[in-house]
Amino acid sequence: MERNKKLHFLALALAVLSQAYAVREDGLYGYSLTGKPEKTEKGWRVALSRRGTASLYGNDIPQLVLDVEFQTEDRVRFKIYDPNNQRFEVPLKIESPPLAAADTSYDIEFVNDLSLRFKIIRKATGTVLWDTSLADLVFSQQYLRISTNVPSSSVYGFGEHQHPSFKHNMNHITYGMYSRDQSPKMNANLYGVHPFYMCIETDANAHGVLFLNANAQDVTLHPEPSLTFRTIGGVLDFYVFLGPTPENVIQQYTEAIGRPHLPPYWSLGYQLSRWGYPDIGAVEQVVKRMTEYGIPYDVQYGDIDYMDRKLDFTYDKEKYAGLPEFMQELKKDGLHYVIILDPFLSKDQARGAYQPYELGEQLGIWVKNSDGVTPAVGQALAPGNSVYPDYFNPKTADWWTQMCVQFHNVLPYDGIWLDMNEPSNFLDGQIPGCAHNNLNNPPYIPRISDSSLFQSTLCPDSKTFLGDLYDTHSLFGWSEAPPTFQAIKEATGKRPFVLSRSTFVGNGKYTAHWLGDNHALWEDMHTSIIGILEFNLFGIPQVGADICGFYYDTTFELCLRWTQLGAFYPLSRNHNAFGQKEQDPGVFGLEFATIARSTLQIRYSLLPYLYTLFFEAHAFGNTVARGLMHEFPADPQTHEIDTAFLWGSAFMIAPVLQEATRSVDVYFPEAPWFDYYTGDKVPESSHRKHVNINAPLEKIPLFIRGGYILPTQTPAVRTAKSRLNPFGLIVALDEQGQATGSLFWDDGDSADTVENGNYFYARYTYREGHLKTSIVNNNYRGVDSLIYDTVQILGVTSRPNAVVMNGKAIRRSDIHYQENGKLVVHLSVPLGEELDLILQ
Repeated sequence: MERNKKLHFLALALAVLSQAYAVREDGLYGYSLTGKPEKTEKGWRVALSRRGTASLYGNDIPQLVLDVEFQTEDRVRFKIYDPNNQRFEVPLKIESPPLAAADTSYDIEFVNDLSLRFKIIRKATGTVLWDTSLADLVFSQQYLRISTNVPSSSVYGFGEHQHPSFKHNMNHITYGMYSRDQSPKMNANLYGVHPFYMCIETDANAHGVLFLNANAQDVTLHPEPSLTFRTIGGVLDFYVFLGPTPENVIQQYTEAIGRPHLPPYWSLGYQLSRWGYPDIGAVEQVVKRMTEYGIPYDVQYGDIDYMDRKLDFTYDKEKYAGLPEFMQELKKDGLHYVIILDPFLSKDQARGAYQPYELGEQLGIWVKNSDGVTPAVGQALAPGNSVYPDYFNPKTADWWTQMCVQFHNVLPYDGIWLDMNEPSNFLDGQIPGCAHNNLNNPPYIPRISDSSLFQSTLCPDSKTFLGDLYDTHSLFGWSEAPPTFQAIKEATGKRPFVLSRSTFVGNGKYTAHWLGDNHALWEDMHTSIIGILEFNLFGIPQVGADICGFYYDTTFELCLRWTQLGAFYPLSRNHNAFGQKEQDPGVFGLEFATIARSTLQIRYSLLPYLYTLFFEAHAFGNTVARGLMHEFPADPQTHEIDTAFLWGSAFMIAPVLQEATRSVDVYFPEAPWFDYYTGDKVPESSHRKHVNINAPLEKIPLFIRGGYILPTQTPAVRTAKSRLNPFGLIVALDEQGQATGSLFWDDGDSADTVENGNYFYARYTYREGHLKTSIVNNNYRGVDSLIYDTVQILGVTSRPNAVVMNGKAIRRSDIHYQENGKLVVHLSVPLGEELDLILQ
């Protein structure tokens, strides 16, 4: 008891000290209004003057401007900047209309008390979405800080980190954001930077906020609830998205930053990778055993093993002799090959022996030292010392494209995997080290690993085409993405597939992402779900984790359960590290292979549904993987759930995430739910409850939500083959006996099919026993040879007397009704023909 008292008093003392420090840092400073707010064509402009003489970090900017832009009905921007000096701003082009939106869902309020208070308010409810006092604002040369209250503690986003939960802990947790090559560990800053969050308000409305800033930064989440943003450069540039649904928020966000790319269809198949294939024979053995077991599989990767001495744009002609011919053979069998490229080039090869470096040297495209002249030299995987391409330089994009096109003439790759583009460096800064100055050692360092801006990377005072690496460091991977996307398009003539480790706001327009060098641990399996949900909020829906783990040797059970989960990642890739045991599904023997095959066959059967979700992400900005709270924001119990997730609105995945477990607790929000395997309806008594569901080793629990129609296709071992198979529809009925769905279909790998209108798109509706198709776009002739062969209807209340399809009665032998309300109708109808199915 005495010990508890002492702890209580210590906590109080720490709280008092914390408050005193806050007053010392902020309470005497901040900014106040100069004159009156001025109405502009885009919104409002407010002049601000600094109060007091100096803040904690000095070099305060005496005069600031706050611009507020009413950009759209549901998007408002406000920017605080120095009107007298140009500071770095992220070169992401977000359209700013010339005139303020006429009718908005938000109000702006200025309250001029001792200082200016600025609020953004949702008109419909009066909820204050942003509420900041400029008495708390700090804006100095290398330290910017702003705080806001938030209307609820249901806050999601901020990245990239390994977070312990999807819904954030608001108890004074701080997340640093600065791109860094390090294996995921809890709350540490990782490969990318995404200063975006979504908040579900207490009345179930949702809004999102983007802090468009690329400098090293952190954010602290407080229990009030409130947020404090700190950054060491740039400007305070915020965009607020009013929703009001979670899906509306992400649609509005991706409208601003760029819609996600439409991935090639084959990249939705299962993918295999490994750092540590000793030679081409090892890869051939993987392909052979996957084929012998009949496991669906579409993509094989070449990690740095395929390279000659780890040099970009080379291959090892001894250990990987015959690689070009091998890749061509894979293509004949419907397999695709993705190569890795790193963002550093060896400068120490014999003269005339390494064209990529020599051409780059002629063009002068490397990141420079602080003198702006000599190349920054570090050490990485390539032998000797390395230089780093400056992708902000237009010459670099041309050089990179030339190299990628030339290399495709040597190795006929299908996609490119961009690794270590934080950028990674095995030294702390380049040779001979980082000078002690305010760029390399600023007065405030955000809460990042090692409290260093140059740990495992280049010095911040290095120079890029856009200025100091101090400002552009976390944009390195982002700047590499567009030229790589364009290079693949030119090299292959097809739709690009780019997989990038480092990402920033807007990367989804060009790249997929994986969650980095995780570990073969049950904990990492769980946190992978959180990462996937977060990156769907960030507008990068094609995302996955290394199935079975990258580091450490996996186990039979962990890898099997992870394979079941990974079969439902939007990006499904198994990958592990040099020195670890092989872990592809074929290496564990018959039992594992059989279970992996059956689970991946489910994925492949649902690829038309998944592909349609990716089309809707590309066209409308939708998410692909969603948390339950995304669809059921009015149910507070869903806000905490991150052990299950949804594909779109309709398909729930509830994996086993604990060792030696043969059941899983599944929460069913208020909606009809059907067991995917049996078609059994989940009893209404189980709604809004956690229900223990049987999950033997060979099964991952899956559920379909009533009210939706899912297009399916008979699976095969390659998408090239499954794409030729018959289609089906799963119609899951809601309480009113209704359902809707859609199907997008094109050739799967041509560039710009959506933009050019070269696709098939159908909408399905079911009501009062009547299934009908409406063909919205029918400009892809590949559908002419495809058919529907099955319609499953779940939730039918009684056996129909007859089923009529397009005016003709279906034979009774092709109609199968089960007592659980599942009706299966076999038919043969062209995919391009409108369905008109009636139950009588």
